[in-house]
Amino acid sequence: MNPFADLTGIDHPIVQGPFGGGLSTVDLLATVSDGGGLGSYGAHILDGQAIVELVAACRARTHRPFNINLWVPQPGEPATFTAADTDRLQPYYTELGIEPPREIAAPDYAGQLAAVLDAAPPVASFVMGIPDPGFLAAARERGIVTIGTATTVEEAIAVQAAGMDAVVASGSDAGGHRGAFLRPVQESLVGTFSLIPQVARVVSIPVVAAGGIADARTVAAALLLGAHAVQIGTGFLVTEQSGASTAHRTALRSPAARTTVLTRLFSGRTARGIANRFTREMGAFEADVPAYPAQNALMAPIRATAAHRGDPDLLNLWSGQAAALATGTDAGAYLAELTARLPDSARATC
Repeated sequence: MNPFADLTGIDHPIVQGPFGGGLSTVDLLATVSDGGGLGSYGAHILDGQAIVELVAACRARTHRPFNINLWVPQPGEPATFTAADTDRLQPYYTELGIEPPREIAAPDYAGQLAAVLDAAPPVASFVMGIPDPGFLAAARERGIVTIGTATTVEEAIAVQAAGMDAVVASGSDAGGHRGAFLRPVQESLVGTFSLIPQVARVVSIPVVAAGGIADARTVAAALLLGAHAVQIGTGFLVTEQSGASTAHRTALRSPAARTTVLTRLFSGRTARGIANRFTREMGAFEADVPAYPAQNALMAPIRATAAHRGDPDLLNLWSGQAAALATGTDAGAYLAELTARLPDSARATC
């Protein structure tokens, strides 16, 4: 019996990590869900109508359970940026021949939550905080399974206390944005294989391990330590079904992926990615850049142009610390490889 597989209605305890910023695709989600795992889509930049349309598109592609992921807003995040913030990045705007943005397009979180309730995806997951009790109660009434993300034991306890159905124990070796919400990120950096058994000891809801898991051996290790399922990001990001650019995939498969860094430079929220020219040149300004969504807006044209040009030096190359273990190119084949040696106890009961 596997509590997480039974809760979500999936066959195998494998969750595809949700990617934001255009890296998620319906194709990847459907491939993983059809293969018996839980496909995911990072929807934090979408407005309410786009989320409704996304859920409809997912249902048209797969009849299996899938997950829509959102970010919880952080207190005090700026709605504007200053001239100094723009000037700091002007050399890169000039190099790429682009203009800096003039305004910030911040997501309407309330509208996103309303859309999730309206569209009712099978699963809704959250990072960087816990949705309000009213939303969680309404989601429960609609049969939506809710999953919170914890980077520490205290956060896992808070997720369970809020009444969420499962918790992702996200270790510091995970790629992409960190989900810390009770303490600063610097005080919430616990390695995955230290975090799993501690979280499993104190909560009774299913635990999903994330970070540093990319092959069958690390899946088995996470389950042995008390996780009921694993969430894999980088391993699926490198597959052809993801929305990652060619430059990003190439970097993930290169020796450069052995060196990752936690940085606020690309979005204003801390995330783990491959160190490159931009993170090295701008590293001295980590404490100076504005918070999300201001820095995210300032960097959007730089990221988009770099991706279009195939320039990894100015891209946000999100990656976990186990990228070298991510060898799959097709998401379906990769999922099958991960699940081939799972014990029967790791699968759903029916």
